[in-house]
Formats: sequence, structure tokens, C-alpha cells
Amino acid sequence: MIEEHHLSERRACRLVGLSRDSYRHPPQPDAQTTALQGKIVEIAQVRRRFGYRRIHDLLRPEFPGVNHKRVYRLYSEARLAVRKRKKVRRAALERVPLQLATTVNEVWSMDFVSDSLANGRRLKCLTVADDFSHECIDIAVDFGISGAYVTRVLDQAAIFRGYPAAVRTDNGPEFTSRAFMAWATSHGIRHILIAPGKPMQNGYIESFNGKFRDECLNEQWFQTLHQARGVIADWRRDFNEVRPHSSLGRIPPAQFAEQHRREQLTLNPGLLP
Repeated sequence: MIEEHHLSERRACRLVGLSRDSYRHPPQPDAQTTALQGKIVEIAQVRRRFGYRRIHDLLRPEFPGVNHKRVYRLYSEARLAVRKRKKVRRAALERVPLQLATTVNEVWSMDFVSDSLANGRRLKCLTVADDFSHECIDIAVDFGISGAYVTRVLDQAAIFRGYPAAVRTDNGPEFTSRAFMAWATSHGIRHILIAPGKPMQNGYIESFNGKFRDECLNEQWFQTLHQARGVIADWRRDFNEVRPHSSLGRIPPAQFAEQHRREQLTLNPGLLP
């Protein structure tokens, strides 16, 4: 109004209901807001697929009591919104509900994800996740993984976690091999095979693999097998111990699993060693 209609400052402020002091001294963000905004931008640059809610989850330890609405406002002002992907229309298929696991180590789901080195050589990643806690139990990375290789990976994981009551897989040759079938039988583990061509029956690991591709594989260009293993191991550690999971009360899977174990010990003191 002052610039275009040449009104005086006094009259322009009176017409819009603005004090002259506010006009002359626009509000400046305080130190905490500046620090919060800088941290939001820092997290968003590292975790480019995180929206403001997951960023808010990561901010709470450093900024206790920060409101998600405030995070959203600063997130929007910085223009950090994640671009939404177009939903692919698929033909209607029979939906088979997954049985919900009720405790850690009740069911492990596993599958393979493919990638390649910069020279074009193919990499194979075996992903194993706990259906209840959503922890990533292991990600084995190699040029080739056989059924016997899979059993060695699971035996190594069981040293620290114990064996699961059941494993859920597709009908790949590694999971229907004699070595794998004999391993499951010898340890008394129930083998749940999904129907051919029905990946939705293994939805937990499919969901995990999507995050693994988006946040790790698609963000890296591996030069060597050693580098790939190191980067993927770091991502797995971050996924289990830092990354909040919306279905677990917005806490990391490892923290959720630890809380569950403590609750079980409280309810059943006889489980203590």
C-alpha cells in the first residue's frame, strides 16, 4: 500500500490493523527455532525419503517437547516435502491375510533383492526380518547365495537370537533346496511357503525390501563387494536402532523388541536365566 498507493506508513498500518512497531521490526526466529530448522534440513538431506512425521520422531530426543505442527511448519517453509509416487494400478487378485505374530522369533520372513556393482557384476542380497518386531535380522550380500549359504546365515543369526518357530519364504530354488528343507526339519522349524505368484502373502518382507531399495540401494553406487557389505551393514544398524517405525509406536524396532522382552520377563519371572 505504501509502495503502490503512496499512503503514509501511519495510515497503511491503521487500515490493515498492524502496529507500526511490528511493521518496522519484523519478528526474528529465536536461537532454538533456528537450531531446529537447521536440524530438520540436515536430517532431510540425509534421509531424503523421510516426511515430516519421521523427522519429528528423530528430533524428539534432541528437542524434547517439540510439537509436530511446528516441525511441519518449518519443514514446509524449507520446501522439503517428499514427492509422492504415483500409485500403480494392478489387477485385482485374491488377498490372503497374514497371521499376526505375537512374540519375537515366532516367524522370520526372508527374500532376495538384486543389485549390481558399478562394473555391472550382479549382487544378491538375502534379507531376513522378524515379523513381530520388524527387526532386520540380517542382510547377507554376495555374488551368489545357495540354499546351504542361506542355512549358514540363519545358523549364525540364531547364535545370538535363537531359532524361530517358523520361517516364511517364496518358492525360490534356494528355499526349496534339499539343504534348506533338511535344515528346517532338523531344527523343528515350520516352513511357510507362499503360493506361487502371490508376493502379498509375504507382505512383511516385501515392505522391508521396498524401504531397503529406496533408502540404501538406490542411494548408492557400489564399486566393490566389500564396500557394498559395509554400507548395507551400516544401513541395517540404522534401521534397527535409529529409524522409527510407525507400526511400533514410532520407535525403532530394536527398542520395541527390548521393551517386549522386558514385559515378558515381568509377566513370566521363570524365564530369567
